[in-house]
Amino acid sequence: MESRIIEITPAAHKHGNLNIRPCGMDFFPDGILGGSNRTKIGTQILIKAKGLPETIRTDIPTDSKTGRPRWLFRERAWLRHFVNMHNLVPGDGIVIRRVDNLTYTILPIKNKRQYKNIKSSIRATYKPKMLSLFSGCGGLDLGFHWEDYKIIWANDNNEWAVKTFEGYFGKGIINCKDIEEIDSYKDVSIPNAHLILGGFPCQDFSIIWKRKGLNGEKGNLYKYFLRFIDAKKPLAFVAENVKGLLTIHNGKAIETIINDFESIEPGYLVSPKLYNFADYGVPQFRERILIVGIRIDTGFDFKHPTPTHGLKAGKPYFTSGEALMNPIDVKMVKENNEQMKLSQRTIERLERIGPGGNFKDIPEDDALYVRGMISHVYRRIDPKKPAKTIIAAGGGGTHGYHYPEPRALTLRERARIQSFPDDFVFKGNSAEVRRQIGNAVPPEGVRSLAKNLKKLFRKDYVPIDLKAKSQELKSLTIKQRIEVDV
Repeated sequence: MESRIIEITPAAHKHGNLNIRPCGMDFFPDGILGGSNRTKIGTQILIKAKGLPETIRTDIPTDSKTGRPRWLFRERAWLRHFVNMHNLVPGDGIVIRRVDNLTYTILPIKNKRQYKNIKSSIRATYKPKMLSLFSGCGGLDLGFHWEDYKIIWANDNNEWAVKTFEGYFGKGIINCKDIEEIDSYKDVSIPNAHLILGGFPCQDFSIIWKRKGLNGEKGNLYKYFLRFIDAKKPLAFVAENVKGLLTIHNGKAIETIINDFESIEPGYLVSPKLYNFADYGVPQFRERILIVGIRIDTGFDFKHPTPTHGLKAGKPYFTSGEALMNPIDVKMVKENNEQMKLSQRTIERLERIGPGGNFKDIPEDDALYVRGMISHVYRRIDPKKPAKTIIAAGGGGTHGYHYPEPRALTLRERARIQSFPDDFVFKGNSAEVRRQIGNAVPPEGVRSLAKNLKKLFRKDYVPIDLKAKSQELKSLTIKQRIEVDV
C-alpha cells in the first residue's frame, strides 16, 4: 500500500487542522477537490482511523479566492478524538495509507524515533509516478524505471514501437495514438503524475513564432508536450532532443521553447544541459540536450548530475568492446541478433578500415575508394573506446560495423551499445527495429538524472527560493545556461 507520513504540528494538535500538503494531490483520487463551502462537494474518500468506530467521509475544500486546495480535509472533527485517544503530542505523527482509490487508513506514530524510521522507510520505497510522451520503444522510460519510477501512462504513434514497449513494460500503459488527437485538458483517462518526460520531435519549427498560446495552433509537436505540462502541473518534467536543436534558427528555437516552458503556471525553473552519454556509463559517444523543469513552488534546488565516467570522473569509459562481452558474449543472445548479409565488395572495404575508422581509411587510389560520404559510412567500432553515435536509418554503409570482424553490427549489438538489456526484445522488421534502437535514449545515460530528481518526489531536501534563482537564470544567454552548474 502506498503511504504518506504527516507530523502533528501545534496547530493540528490544538485546532484539529491537519496539513495534508506533504501527501501531494496525486495521492488522492481525481475529483476530490470540492468548493470552498458545502454547496459543491468533491469526490469523497473513506478514512478508517485506528481506534475510531466511525468511517470518515470527506473531500478537500478549495480557497474561495484562488480556487487552489486548502490542504486540509473538509471533515476534521475526528482528528481531536484521534489525537486524544492515542496521546499524540506535537512532534508525533500519523501514517496515511491508501488501500484503494477511495479508501484510506490512518495510524498513529507515537515517538520521534518511530516517526523517523517510518519516514525513512516510506521515502526509500516510494515510487514516483510518471507520464511518458513520444515514448518510442521506451529507452528514456527504462532509465527512470531502473531507478524505481512507475510509468502509469504513455503514448506513441508508431505501432511497432508500442509493441516493443508493451513487450517489456506490459500492456495497459501505452497508447498508440497521434498526439494531436489527445486532449490533455479534457481526457479524464490520463492520470495525474509527479513527472512528465519525453523526447518531442523537432522536424518543424518553421512556424514556431506564430504562436497563439498553449491552447492555440497545432503546428509544432513540442506544443503538445507543453500542453500536457500545463494540464497536469507535474512537479517536474524532462524533455530530450538532439544537439542540433541548439542551433536551429540561430538558437532562437531553443530560446523560444524554454520561454514557453517557463510561462506555464505556476511557474517552472528550466535547466537545459548538453549531455554526452558516454560520460554516464553508455558505451557510445552520443550527445543530446536534456531540458529539466522544476515547479517553482516546490523549492527543490535541482542539480544536473556530474559525469560518472571519463576524465572528469576519473573512471575509464565503458567501451564498445566491453559492452559486447558483458554480461555475456553478445553472440550467445538469440533475440534481434541475426547477421546481415554483405557483398564481397563491402567485406573487402571493411578489411581496409581500422578500429574506429571509416571510409576515409581507404586510399584514394584504391579501387574500393568511395568519396563524398558522411562520417557514418563504413564506420567501425574501436573495441577499446565507446562507439560513435548509433543512428536510426540511412543508406548503404551506414549500419555501423564490427571490429575485428568485417561485418555489420547486429541489431542486438546496436542495442547493447545503446545500453539496452538483452531481455528488451524489439518488435518489427529489421529496418523498423533499427529505427527504434537508433531513435532511443540510452537508458543507462539518464539513470544519474533520475537519481538526482528522486529527492524531489520523496521530499528529501531543504527548500530554497526558486523564484530568485529563476530570475537569475533568465538573465543568462541560452549558451550560458547550458554551461552553468545549476
